[in-house]
Amino acid sequence: MPAPSPSSEHIADSRVFRAALRREKLAARMALDETTHAALSARVEAHLAALLAPLPPRTLAFCAPVRGEFDARPLASLLIERGWQAAMPVVESADAPMGFRLWTPSSAMDSDRYGIPIPAQGHAVIPEIVLLPLVAFDPQGFRLGYGGGYFDRTLAELVPRPWAIGVGFELARVADIRPHAHDIRLDAVVTEAGIVHHT
Repeated sequence: MPAPSPSSEHIADSRVFRAALRREKLAARMALDETTHAALSARVEAHLAALLAPLPPRTLAFCAPVRGEFDARPLASLLIERGWQAAMPVVESADAPMGFRLWTPSSAMDSDRYGIPIPAQGHAVIPEIVLLPLVAFDPQGFRLGYGGGYFDRTLAELVPRPWAIGVGFELARVADIRPHAHDIRLDAVVTEAGIVHHT
């Protein structure tokens, strides 16, 4: 028999829980002092480089850092020097999958409707690997983002699906984010503690 559908009360409780968790984890990340953030970021970057650099050139998508996120631009720049392409996600309409626009260190930048930096111009591409910022994540490989559902919609639409790597700090780790039906499990998570594969 199919599993019963979650009740409206359960869904409402889950949304309240996730909203509170999002506030707590964002505050914790943004409270990191500059020295600590730089040290954690260097370790994250080293793990990501160990994971990605041995691969043949691919197209890597990542977000410009906001709200104390890990900054993937130096790593992306290094990979570009090795023949990779890099891109950033672009929100084109509110309830649709995102597009991806090529990025280089010299790209002129604009801001999207949420104030997130994006390339002002650049060819549309489909990435083979996507780095997803983590507000929170759990041992099952589910992530909590900012609540818009953009990455879940986008990954669900792309065929073949890109390799989805959650990137963040250990302070974002929780026992259970209480995933919803639309949440997509990450293929891997990278923090300063190392790399955990989920597929």
